Parts: sequence; C-alpha cells; structure tokens
Amino acid sequence: MPASTASDSSVDYQRLFRSLPDNFLLMKPDATIVDNTDGHVAVSLKSREEAVGRSMFDAYPSVDQNQGDIIAASHEHVRQHLQPHAMPVIRYDLARPAEQGGGFEELYWQATHYPLLDEQGHLEYILQRTQNITEQYRAAQAAERAQAALAESQDRTRFVLENLPVLIWTATADGNRDFFNSRWLAFTGRTAEEQTGEQWSTSIHPDDRERVMATWRKSVETGELYQVEYRLRRHDGQYRWILVRATPRRDAQGAINLWVGGATDIHEQRQMVQELLEANETQAVLAEQAYQLYQKAEGQRETYYQLFMQAPAMICILRGPEHRYEFVNPNYQLLFPHRELLGHTVAEVLPEVKDQGIIDILDNVYQTGETFRGNEMLMQLERDASKALKDTYFNFIYQQFRENDQPAGILVFAYEVTDLVLARQALERLSGSIGH
Repeated sequence: MPASTASDSSVDYQRLFRSLPDNFLLMKPDATIVDNTDGHVAVSLKSREEAVGRSMFDAYPSVDQNQGDIIAASHEHVRQHLQPHAMPVIRYDLARPAEQGGGFEELYWQATHYPLLDEQGHLEYILQRTQNITEQYRAAQAAERAQAALAESQDRTRFVLENLPVLIWTATADGNRDFFNSRWLAFTGRTAEEQTGEQWSTSIHPDDRERVMATWRKSVETGELYQVEYRLRRHDGQYRWILVRATPRRDAQGAINLWVGGATDIHEQRQMVQELLEANETQAVLAEQAYQLYQKAEGQRETYYQLFMQAPAMICILRGPEHRYEFVNPNYQLLFPHRELLGHTVAEVLPEVKDQGIIDILDNVYQTGETFRGNEMLMQLERDASKALKDTYFNFIYQQFRENDQPAGILVFAYEVTDLVLARQALERLSGSIGH
C-alpha cells in the first residue's frame, strides 16, 4: 500500500463506519458494544447511547433464551477459531421504545460474525453484520403454506378420482386416453400402459367396437357430450355391460383441452330388462320406459352422491329464474355454516352479494345461456354469524342447464383460492421492494 499522506490523518473513520450502508455492530471479544452503524441503530429499535458500553445481550435482550444461546455459540466459534461464522436464520424479538407502543416486535434475522485481529494476530474485536429478513421470511412461510394447501388440494382430488365407485378415465383433446383410475385398471386387469391412446378399445366386445369408436370420434370432432353403452371385458374374461359418459373441459377461449369420462356397471340392470322383453313382448314398451327411468335415476344418483357430495370443490344447483338452492354439497355449505340454503333464493340468504353484481351475473347466465367463468374473483361474504364481511377469492363457473329444451337453472362449481392469492400478492410486494 502507498504511504499515508498528511490528508489521510484528517479522515473521520468513525463517521465513515457509522455511515456504512449496512447493519454492523462492533464488539469486544466479550460482546461489549463499541460502536454500531446508523443502519444498525435503525433496525435495533434502540439509540446508540443506550447500547454502547453494554453487553450485546444486555442491550438487546431476547424473549427466547434459546435464540440468545445461538448467538453466544457463534461468538465462541469466532473466539476459538478466529474465523467468520454465519448463523442460521433465528427469531430474535426486540423491545419497542415506549413512544412506539412498547412490548416486543417479532423479528427474524440473518447474521455473520467476523474476527478483527490486532498486529500480533490476537482477537481484538468481533464485527457482527445483521440483516432483518422478517418480511422475506414471512413471505416464504406464506408461500410454503400456499404450496402445501395446493398440494393438499391436488391430493384430495387424486384421492376422489381413485376412490369414487366409478370407472374414471381422461383423454387428451384429440381423443387419446391418458389416465385410468385404479377401479378401471382393477376391472380390466390391464395396466395403464396397455390401455393408453386407443389400446383401451381392444377390451370392447367385438360386436360393439365399431359403434363405440365411431361415437367417440364424433364427440371428439364436435365436442358433444359422449354417452354410450357397450360390453367391456372384465379381468376374468367376462364381458359386462357398462354405461359411459364423458364431458369436455374447455379453456378460456372455448377450446377443448381435456375429456373426463366415467363408466358404471349396468350389467344386471341390462339383463333384467332383456329378460322382461324376452318373457313378454307386450311389455316391451313399459320395460324400455322402466330402463330409461332407471338410467335417469342412476345418473342423478351418481352425479349427486358419488361425485358432487365427495368432490373437493364447492358445488350447488340453483333452480329457476329466482335462483333457488335445490342442491348444496358439503364443501359449499361449509362456506356458510350459519345459514340454511336449501329451498331459499340466493337473494334471500346472501343479501350481501346483491351490491356486488352476483345476482346480475346469475340473471345473465340463466337468460342467455352464456357460461360465466370467474378467475380469482373477489367477493365480500359473511362467513359466520358476526355480520362482518370477509374478503374471499374464488375461481368459479356459472353454467346454465336446460330441461325440455328450456332454461331450468344454473350449475355452480367453485374453488376458494384466497390463500393462494394472498401469498402471491405478498411475493409481488416483496419482489417490488427488492427491486427498489
């Protein structure tokens, strides 16, 4: 280094140290505070005069002694090894000044201790560099909770698909099967790899195969609801009659991106109808009517109790132009545990939504038949009997259903995404603060 000049002796190094753009605390080896930077004064909630000359543990006492022990252990590492030591993230709450309300503030820190040696190589000072990472830590915790909630939701959905007493499958937009639940695999006795694409069709009875495949291709091409009855080979070689229905899922632009299908074993019912027809031809019309009524009742039962009641979503059916609750699944009812919904209109039991435009949206869906999709839509709801409105975010669909070619009501399918939205907003705020 070049020799010091006369002007060097006039530099105020203490002022420069205190002005450093970071949080530094200078201590003697026994943790007695010598000085700290202005940044450290700001985050420590205590003036320099109250801290200098005192032990760090006396000047900044922690609520949790265990956290103080972690800092003391880090000091001891520096004293023994004369090497820097970085501590893990710790919670170290600090006392607020009386003018700020007193009490303790929950804070999270990352700190590193550096040894400063004299000319003989002996430890002269310990320099502590601290970073208040409370906001980052809380944002990370919120993100972890949101991820855990998302994973739980996905697990619940997977559990429902695997345990519904229905043979479930999915297909890509071009009609290739790509998923079968465990009940389908157990029924056919074949692996998923043996049935993907169009391989599943090899289990169809030869007399039914051409008809079934032609119906499936037509639905894929037109997007129409897929419904067909055919004989499927069971794992023991017996062919069983099944009733299959599939519905397309569409993206925001209306393009199909997934087919979801379910099959029910109707072999006994089919045989019963056949026996009635063979026993008495004069009863053919009545038998067909009975079978059709059975199909309708079976479909409704499967829809309401096998799928809707167990689905991890909030589902309800609103009947008529006044939007009267005809069906509410448990997850939907949990949103309003203090209200009786069935038999009442939306306007009667949810008066808070009138001024939020929800009734207007329902009226439009019922009158025009245009499906409404809400993405992360904010609603203010009374979730309990406190009369207080709570901000709640939903992803939902309002879809008209028809009977006898006339509007009959609206199907509501929704997920609450409040935790995910709040976590993302917290991360966005964090990213903005880091960027500045």
